[in-house]
Amino acid sequence: MISLGILIVDDDANIRKTLSYCLTAEGHDVTAVSNPADAVEEARRRSFDLAFVDLRLGEENGMDLIPVLASDSPWTQIVVITAHATIESAVDAMRRGAADYIVKPFTPDQVRFITQRIGRIRNLETEIAVLREGMPPPGPEDRLHSRNAGMQRVIETARKAAASEAIILLQGESGTGKSVFAKAIHHWSPRTGKPMAVVACPAVPADLLESELFGHAKGAFTGAIRHHPGRIAACEGGTLLLDEIGDMALPVQAKLLRFIQEKTYERLGETASRKADVRIIAATNVDLEKRVAEGRFREDLFYRINVIPLRIPPLRERPEDILPLAMDFLVHLCRENFKSILGFTRDAEKFLVSHDWPGNVRELRNAVERAVILGTGNRIATTDLPGGTVPTASAPAIGDRVPLSVIEELHIRRVIANTASLQEASEVLGIDPATLWRRRKVYGI
Repeated sequence: MISLGILIVDDDANIRKTLSYCLTAEGHDVTAVSNPADAVEEARRRSFDLAFVDLRLGEENGMDLIPVLASDSPWTQIVVITAHATIESAVDAMRRGAADYIVKPFTPDQVRFITQRIGRIRNLETEIAVLREGMPPPGPEDRLHSRNAGMQRVIETARKAAASEAIILLQGESGTGKSVFAKAIHHWSPRTGKPMAVVACPAVPADLLESELFGHAKGAFTGAIRHHPGRIAACEGGTLLLDEIGDMALPVQAKLLRFIQEKTYERLGETASRKADVRIIAATNVDLEKRVAEGRFREDLFYRINVIPLRIPPLRERPEDILPLAMDFLVHLCRENFKSILGFTRDAEKFLVSHDWPGNVRELRNAVERAVILGTGNRIATTDLPGGTVPTASAPAIGDRVPLSVIEELHIRRVIANTASLQEASEVLGIDPATLWRRRKVYGI
């Protein structure tokens, strides 16, 4: 049975003690308070899955507490408990946001039944959250297997590290599979049944990244028309991948450092500290030590996230994996596109193995996908592969009869190759780093 975080709000000490004993014995994490003010304070300090709220709390009305808890923690299921049950109060409680209603005196079996039902609801919500993160059905690139000894050592280390609570820093070029490793580590860890979210730091404008991570209160800034819990709160008990953490703005780095050290944070527009139990996995394709020396990345944060560094080798360093991967992609993509292609010609295999693959596994998949869609024979030939993997008479030029995307991809590749950093490349191209990050994803750069 899933362990829930449960808040009990009742002014009767005996009820608090009895409920706490019953729920703790079932393996739940219980916090009990006697008044609405303490309830709101606890709810702002940490996340709860379930709250038992008495309707009569001394001189205060527990009914007024329901919308406050529901607004601050939309995922908390609220169960009303009362000795003065009426149809009108039950309807009013449900309208204000309660999920259920239980009448005093109640039995342990009634409490157990409610908590088990809420536990099943939380499991379903977690599964839905994972699906909404856009995790597609696993493809060949999501299966971690390799014939390369170096890659095998990285996979084995990742499996060992997954069982711990240590922060893992995934290092590697774009397209090497850092997000695949992060998902695998979450799956191998004790947190596998909890949510996992990915925040792509370059894809979120710097002034919004803090809100995306830590959340904001209604009215915290222009356009904040409702409370936003943030990714950290949404990942309670689970894992958060910070992709391309090297591009995170310095002010957000400071707040992240505090969260890593103390497991506490504040939403934008609030002063109350909140707690969260979230494992951090960081990923980067830049040299963070160089960023530290340049003053663009906090040294203390670097040491905090560099507990277990894993360098994922680029595809060119493991040529023995190229053809097996290409064949896996071919089978998978033929099935998706209703094609019947038997394999690659000898010349095509030679081109695949000899190519440098600067875009790594992502670029290889793109190359095979284009060949599957555009190829006409029963085997993929060199002429079916995209221009980046076969010799061509000359690169496309301005005015050639080629799609605009081809010119854009070539230009972006050349600018990145001739600049010292992605920041400099985005300045040369006249686009912001977030736009460059999206273009690289599209073109497999």
